[in-house]
Amino acid sequence: MSVRARSAAPGLRARLRDAFDGMVVVRVLLLVLAGLFLGGIIHIAIVLGVPGQVPESAYARVAAFGPDGVFNRLPDVEAGAEPLPMLDPMMLHAACRYDLNEGPLKIEAALPPPFWSFALFDAGGRAIYSLNDRTSGAGGRLEVLVITTEQLSVLRENPPEGLEDLIVIETDATHGYALLRAFDGEPLLRERIETAMAQASCRGL
Repeated sequence: MSVRARSAAPGLRARLRDAFDGMVVVRVLLLVLAGLFLGGIIHIAIVLGVPGQVPESAYARVAAFGPDGVFNRLPDVEAGAEPLPMLDPMMLHAACRYDLNEGPLKIEAALPPPFWSFALFDAGGRAIYSLNDRTSGAGGRLEVLVITTEQLSVLRENPPEGLEDLIVIETDATHGYALLRAFDGEPLLRERIETAMAQASCRGL
């Protein structure tokens, strides 16, 4: 091999090595970009799929049983087919959704013994208030006013007749639902309970 050929060989190897290193860098960059692109697609797919995987809230589920502002009888509680979470299969239930942006809410019901209870929940399913026939102090009669702090301030300036006889529940949760529960002990009692729930009211003041 001539001196010129020997001196040219290292330069050629260096150029080949640089070209190879450049190709490696390009491949790494392409792999990184492909990974970012694929990760973005997966992220978007997960975000779009989350609403379908999150259990529907109790507030949203109540809407399926009837219009707002009315106590709607819920289906009997059966294993694996509960109309709402955490319901007692030994009880009959009726629920009413409300929106205090439309004004204060007055709830009235007259439920038969031996046991009934009432609970108020916000749209997130958190309990705001609850009582039962033993703590209501009115036997089987339930009379409740659900109202925001601002509405209560206005109402006090010109209180309606009988306000002092109501159980006033002051809340800042403008959306929620009321739940009536009564013990389902025997067929004859069940008929009375269903009639009482159908006659219960949940309307604006």
